[in-house]
Amino acid sequence: MTLKPLSDRVLVKPAAAEQKTAGGIIIPDSAKEKPLKGEVIAVGPGTKDETMQVVVGDFVLYGKYSGTEVELDGEKLLIMRQSDILAKF
Repeated sequence: MTLKPLSDRVLVKPAAAEQKTAGGIIIPDSAKEKPLKGEVIAVGPGTKDETMQVVVGDFVLYGKYSGTEVELDGEKLLIMRQSDILAKF
């Protein structure tokens, strides 16, 4: 099953949450923070007022509460507007 975002929306695969702190302490699942970066999996066509500035394969940073979580083929992904993306690297 494939998911094609519409308009100026972007489908992002969040990076894995950190398993350990810098000091080596293992973080339990209940205390893990939501990752704030991920890889762009799919990009919509844009709108007449906004061209798409991200492409498939870009790594992006996004806000803590950005996007809507969807599950596709057992994998958790985020779908968000391009304006929710803060930077790409």
